Amino acid sequence: MRSSLLDLAPLRDSVAFRRLWLGGTASAFAAQLAVIAVLFHVWEETGSPLATGLVGLVSAVAMTAGSLLGGTAADVHDRTRVLRWTTLGQLVAALGLTVQALPGLALGGHTGVTLVLGLVAGNAFCAGFGAASRRSLPARFLEAAQLPAGIALLHLGTQAAMLLGPALGGVLIGAFGLATCFGVCAAALTVAWWTVLRLPRVAPPPGSGARPWAMTWEGVRHVSRPGAVRGAFGTDLFATLLVMPVSLFPMINDLRLDGAPETLGLMTTSVAAGGLLAGVLSGTVVRRQRLGRFQSAAAAVWCLALIGYGLSPALAPMLLCLALAGAADTVSVITRGAIVQLVTPDSRRGRVSAAEHVIGAAGPDLGNARAGLVAQLVGAPASLVGGGVLALVGIGWIAVRNRHLRDFRRSDERWTDRGEP
Repeated sequence: MRSSLLDLAPLRDSVAFRRLWLGGTASAFAAQLAVIAVLFHVWEETGSPLATGLVGLVSAVAMTAGSLLGGTAADVHDRTRVLRWTTLGQLVAALGLTVQALPGLALGGHTGVTLVLGLVAGNAFCAGFGAASRRSLPARFLEAAQLPAGIALLHLGTQAAMLLGPALGGVLIGAFGLATCFGVCAAALTVAWWTVLRLPRVAPPPGSGARPWAMTWEGVRHVSRPGAVRGAFGTDLFATLLVMPVSLFPMINDLRLDGAPETLGLMTTSVAAGGLLAGVLSGTVVRRQRLGRFQSAAAAVWCLALIGYGLSPALAPMLLCLALAGAADTVSVITRGAIVQLVTPDSRRGRVSAAEHVIGAAGPDLGNARAGLVAQLVGAPASLVGGGVLALVGIGWIAVRNRHLRDFRRSDERWTDRGEP
């Protein structure tokens, strides 16, 4: 039974990884507080779903731009130094959000919304810029055998933040106001910055200083070459682009459950709860050798669970399907991250990690947009079921055709992402 539980060895054995984990969890918690506070603020000022949707669009564009630049920076500079500056930038943005929300200082109407969107863009750009450095540091702080467990711990911290952050944000806004919520967000980022300041220096790989920004295209070509990384990214894209449920929650809630806000909240919580449970039991996954097969299986379970959610007539089976989907998503993220970090040379790990961050963050946003558009034409259940079937076909096609992903073994050092062992 103990072999099934979360492997805590990376936290025990590496002080640097322990600080990285604490800072990453604090940063994820701050992000969840910021999301709920910004959405509430923009809705209160405008009453427009278009304006709240613009928050996500601004964040996605700024994050993608930052990630593309930050991936190259992570391969040519000290990664902890990059992370220090970008975390400081996030902290400054959070302090700006706090100040603008103070009673007597808050700007109303479109002027206030424009300022908030500008600060959201700055925060997202800094987060995206530092993401590649943060994602590539575990491979420098941990032995290869501990890397999957380390990634599982990082993902567990994010899942816990997703479960607790929005709920706490709502309580803080209701009891103390927006400024307090933004202030707690800034406090969490202060903790994250303090942990990053205490990380050891991580020198860039030798010879990485030449033509730094021209290296970005080289990183894109590396990701697109045949191999385990392309298979892992393709599997994730099929699952997220074709079967994302979040934008359909309100529609299905109205259709099946009379639109009660309590049941709408339970849907989001169920996904996070399933992911958190899978993280606690991640020892079952991280100790396995065939990580590529586990990712393919987890992506397939994600699709089947959401097909089941789309067909479920009552609340209980809906929540069960969503919890199963959340658990499958956690397994998929852990295995994908381990494969990417294990097979990518350190000289390119920053750029490849940046691509992974864009896929992991922008893919779900695009998937939710696709789901909403299709649901407008054929209904939410048909959008989920049809997308799920198509995603299963795509995931199965990659599993059959990409032998590098299918045959990848964690302990086999012959496998690098070059197309051949």
